[in-house]
Amino acid sequence: MPVQAPQWTEFLLCPICTQTFEETARWPISLGCGHTVCKMCLNKLHRKACPFDQTAISTDIEQLPANTALLQLVGGQVPKQQPLTLLIGAEDATHYEDTRTCVEELALYLKPLSVGLSSSTTQSPLSRPMQRKLVTLVHCQLVEEEGRVRAMRAARSLGERTVTELILQHQNPQQLSSNLWAAVRTRGCQFLGPAMQEEALKLVLLALEDGSALSRKVLVLFVVQRLEPRFPQASKTSIGHVVQLLYRASCFKVTKRDEDSSLMQLKEEFRTYEALRREHDSQIVQIAMEGGLRIAPDQWSSLLYGDQSHKSHMQSIIDKLQTPASFAQSVQELTIALQRTGDPANLNRLRPHLELLANIDPSPDASPPTWEQLAGGLEAVNIVVHGLVDFIQAHSKKGTDPQQHSKYKTHMCRDMKQKGGCPRGASCTFAHSQEELENLSCSILSQDHGQLPAHMTPPSVLQVSSSIH
Repeated sequence: MPVQAPQWTEFLLCPICTQTFEETARWPISLGCGHTVCKMCLNKLHRKACPFDQTAISTDIEQLPANTALLQLVGGQVPKQQPLTLLIGAEDATHYEDTRTCVEELALYLKPLSVGLSSSTTQSPLSRPMQRKLVTLVHCQLVEEEGRVRAMRAARSLGERTVTELILQHQNPQQLSSNLWAAVRTRGCQFLGPAMQEEALKLVLLALEDGSALSRKVLVLFVVQRLEPRFPQASKTSIGHVVQLLYRASCFKVTKRDEDSSLMQLKEEFRTYEALRREHDSQIVQIAMEGGLRIAPDQWSSLLYGDQSHKSHMQSIIDKLQTPASFAQSVQELTIALQRTGDPANLNRLRPHLELLANIDPSPDASPPTWEQLAGGLEAVNIVVHGLVDFIQAHSKKGTDPQQHSKYKTHMCRDMKQKGGCPRGASCTFAHSQEELENLSCSILSQDHGQLPAHMTPPSVLQVSSSIH
């Protein structure tokens, strides 16, 4: 039975004996499958297979070179030359040395995470997503064909993330939020703020989770009447826009009726809040991506939930919406952003390298790269990652300010504050619409995070339906 894989942050420890890699008995040896184990533990394996995914180890362990990128991070003596009997010809050996050097240079960005530096105030200039993707690249065994395929995919992934982060660096967070909600409204949809939106979705679910089929008018009126005690600003128009968002996400099965309005039934796979909310969030993210907006997972979490505890949830949605064409599209969007700013850091020089990475086939069954292609791919990713770091250190206005998200959230309420103050304060992540600015009062907003009193018993769906007809 496979052993559980270690956490990615423990990349300097042998995942079997949990000892730090070192240059004598515990040399880090990477396998073709992308896992790294110390040489001592590899020699003790009862089966010649990776203990984590059971991939057969078809190569003699003595022929696998040590992972020099990891050795340098633990302060070990990096051998200048290792036996490379798996390589054919001097040209392959030269390409191997070039690619190994690229990986070693990139691995230095992981130095702040090294054992013994945990108490250091030094921080990696790379974000956590970039670090994680870099760890994947560092674990690739370049002398094996499977390892080279993995290295190319890892290089592409690093390049794609680099573009995303450069786009984020060129976006104004306050304008970003306004542009997002404007894009959502353009689609005939609306987001009412974290608290109200959550209640609205739960009421839609309450009305339809048993398989009921209701007309849009009945469904909207039911939600409005149930929301009004807590959110007097709830209207048929705003809730209709929320229903439209779910309709756009194909959450409903619609039945046409002669001379009557259609009936809407929630599809069975969306009859839990988690499933419905995920589809709802995916739809908003997709609208943003189609509009050329790039929003980080922590920003998404703040926008949609009012906190940053849903970063992983949002990251998984972003990953699922990515397509092989997304990378090339992002490069085009970055080019447009650079034209808009005048490109003072000359980031446009990275474009040919990014385009090279975007052309790498990301599928698992892609043809193995030639040594020349691998060398070109790793050289390209080395250049673009260095370019990102140089830009962050020299030109970034955002940096790693821990107060960034607090400023980001409260600024979206600037207009509301100017009209008398928003009681939501720093917890508010909603870019208020003009309608809300005109109609809401502070007393209404102060109830935003309250609980519905137990004595309030709004009308049922059947009562709402009968009152309409």
